[in-house]
Amino acid sequence: MGLGTGTLGMRLEKAGVVGMITSRNKLSGFANPFAAQNAGGGRGPGGPGGPGGRPSVGASDRGGGPASSLAAAAAGRGGFGGGGAGGAGGWGVIEVFETYNTTAPAVGLTCEDYSLVYRLAENNQKPMVTLDLDAALLGEQPAFNTIAMIKGSEKPDEYVMLSAHFDSWDGSSGATDNGTGTLMAMEAMRILKKAYPNPKRTIMVGHWASEEQGLNGSTAFTEDHPEVMKGLQGLFNQDNGTGRVQSLSSSGLTDIGRHLKQWYTQLPGFFTDSLSANVVSWSFNDVPTGNPGGTDGAVFACFGTPSFGMGAVGWNYGTYTWHTNRDTYDKIVFDDVKHNATLAALMVYLASEDPEFIKRDRSPGTWPANWPANCGKVPRKTRPRY
Repeated sequence: MGLGTGTLGMRLEKAGVVGMITSRNKLSGFANPFAAQNAGGGRGPGGPGGPGGRPSVGASDRGGGPASSLAAAAAGRGGFGGGGAGGAGGWGVIEVFETYNTTAPAVGLTCEDYSLVYRLAENNQKPMVTLDLDAALLGEQPAFNTIAMIKGSEKPDEYVMLSAHFDSWDGSSGATDNGTGTLMAMEAMRILKKAYPNPKRTIMVGHWASEEQGLNGSTAFTEDHPEVMKGLQGLFNQDNGTGRVQSLSSSGLTDIGRHLKQWYTQLPGFFTDSLSANVVSWSFNDVPTGNPGGTDGAVFACFGTPSFGMGAVGWNYGTYTWHTNRDTYDKIVFDDVKHNATLAALMVYLASEDPEFIKRDRSPGTWPANWPANCGKVPRKTRPRY
């Protein structure tokens, strides 16, 4: 299991240690001391979408309906800004990250169990721990994306996509990161195939591989399918837990704003009535997006295509399930996933039916000097970290 021994594990191996017992709990009870240095990153959990639902006073096509917590959403997986992990952690939750060990196993214990073993060792009581381990290093293994498609009837070379990553961390089953995103996309495609079998534009869904190792599956797709990138009308990405989507946000292309506003006004009142518990807000910032972020939607945004983030209710995502041993099936809130699938199907339908194609005029502001090369290329073989 990748339990976060990191480079320390490598040094311990070199020193002759034959096994390691760790306890990497979520940061808990204090502000995250790493938040500032991670502000431009992209591996943090997403924030929730805000209540909103209507364009703000004085708003134009270039921006409207910002969620009350849009800054939080944009700072994590719900938007394109990236951000660090939240500072509060759940009791008994083990955070799972990289381990570089090759010979000595690293085993994670909960805080209580680890403390017991520690006290016994400190008192020279010689505790014994029996391990039943069946993991193995299998060397280079192929990774692949899973793609589905409903061919367009009028504009088959223009595309609307749903996006979610199929891989997860190995501490649990990855139910909310990102099984719920995959469920949403699959159910949305089922709805579309039944209710909208002959779409105007081609509808695709990308279930990406190797997102957790560096957005590899989605980045590979952008390299391998320039025809999709050229004809992409919109991509809707959900990667911030099981919660009900409360905000739709985008930036990077000036023309996105008026299209998103138009689609939003065609949604049923169930999603737009400010008094509804299901209200969804929309927001567009006419600013550059030419930097890679922390979720697959940010890959497409970086390359200057229309990518929409779906910000969701938190449901303690960053506290209990994001990259932890508790990201299991019982944490899924199926009513919220159904809500998200319905919304996603509606947005894909509206984007497909739009009589106009979103123009590629980039938003004003300073884009990276080496854009789009800075968006990165995917490694086709595993690169050793150390």
